Amino acid sequence: MKKVTSVEEYIELHANFSKLLAELRAIVLTTELEESVKWSSPVYSLNGKNILGLGGFKHHACIWFFQGVFLKDEHNKLVNAQEGKTKGLRQWRFEINELIDNKLIKAYIVEAIENQKLGKEIKPDRNKAFKIPELIENKMNTNEKFRNCFNTLTLSKQREYSEYITEAKRETTKITRLEKISPLIEAGKGLHDKYKNC
Repeated sequence: MKKVTSVEEYIELHANFSKLLAELRAIVLTTELEESVKWSSPVYSLNGKNILGLGGFKHHACIWFFQGVFLKDEHNKLVNAQEGKTKGLRQWRFEINELIDNKLIKAYIVEAIENQKLGKEIKPDRNKAFKIPELIENKMNTNEKFRNCFNTLTLSKQREYSEYITEAKRETTKITRLEKISPLIEAGKGLHDKYKNC
């Protein structure tokens, strides 16, 4: 995916949903939220806290609420994009040419803003225990440079790499992933560093 530097460019790149994304953006811009581009997508925040983002995908567009788990969702609009994995994030998806209810969307956005002001948020557990996968341990036992580089990473970066390998279901996928991440580890980089500070 091309790195996007403006919301206008993001909307243009998602031609199927450009009208819908522009309409959603217009609703968000009537609130006190600040607009920016993070992770090459439009993100809206309040006092440095991410409240929501806009997304265009192959079959739908969406508003994703960072702390959507706290929204009442009386109209059953929200979905968990990754059941069992995503804790706070919720999406409101829209199909091509779907008519949108401006008033209802604004009500969800206002509730999300109020929730943030009340301090409702799920904080990531940065101290949770994790196990280094056997594949990484084997490479550490046979490659001193790799072992030293992995051991100098922060615990959160070690966890990211360990979970990335463990989440793969097939052994071949795990091996491919290890090959992909080895240069990053040896460069002292985290798995998600390229997405940070965008």
